[in-house]
Amino acid sequence: MVKVIIGKKGSGKTKMLIDMVNHAVEADHGSIVCIEAGRSLTYDIKYEARLIDICEYPLAPGADSLFAFICAVYAQNFDVTHIFIDSLQKAARTDDMAELERFVKQIDAFGEEHNIQFTVMLSCEKDEAEAHLAKYL
Repeated sequence: MVKVIIGKKGSGKTKMLIDMVNHAVEADHGSIVCIEAGRSLTYDIKYEARLIDICEYPLAPGADSLFAFICAVYAQNFDVTHIFIDSLQKAARTDDMAELERFVKQIDAFGEEHNIQFTVMLSCEKDEAEAHLAKYL
């Protein structure tokens, strides 16, 4: 239930994310959440999606804090069907690929248990991600 989209900066990942979020808003019957680091998507994402600027919340650096935040988002709204994360490294405040791999495994298990799809954008070389996240690409 996790899809990881990788590419270098400027490769079109954000445009793809915008299209995917807006399509999910039209197609899904549940709540759509998009987590970003900053406010760059405010005018591109349809208003029906819940757009969250993760920088507004005092989370500790690391993927564990981001996972706890996602759990809290779900606890607040059990109708969440899809969570998108733009720039996972910025949202989790880490570049440690092993930590990000562990995070992806956590959200995969969480998504299976609660019927939530996750789409995550990762800025890196494909070779670097394949070693850790081949199952999710």
